[in-house]
Amino acid sequence: MMKNLIAILFVGLISLGINAQEKVAKIEFKTEVIDYGTIEKGADGVRVFEFTNTGNAPLIISSVKSTCGCTVPKKPKGPIMPGETGEIQVKYDTKRVNPIRKTITVISNADTPTVALKIKGLVIDPSKTSVLEKKEKSMIEQ
Repeated sequence: MMKNLIAILFVGLISLGINAQEKVAKIEFKTEVIDYGTIEKGADGVRVFEFTNTGNAPLIISSVKSTCGCTVPKKPKGPIMPGETGEIQVKYDTKRVNPIRKTITVISNADTPTVALKIKGLVIDPSKTSVLEKKEKSMIEQ
């Protein structure tokens, strides 16, 4: 009985040692949150999340999903080789006048298989804002 247990533990340790040697892809984002700030209705809603494969195996992004149809993410087609950078493009529908609070889920073969990226900001309709807000905005832009 004891011999079996020792054998099982020994095999377990060997397989752990083998796994430690395995090559892994690692995904490292420059930032996991993009703040659009305050943008006008109909403005360019495209933003890019840049990342690097800091592992030693090719990184394959299997899916990029958004929490709603107003945010359309685009994933890289091929594998990202170790040391290479890639990008995930996110297009937010800026025809919707409201605060932006969306999550984009990135699923890959990296050691952290799921990464949640966030976009935030505010879409305003300039034709509907008050004179006071416009005055404040022009003072901020100077």
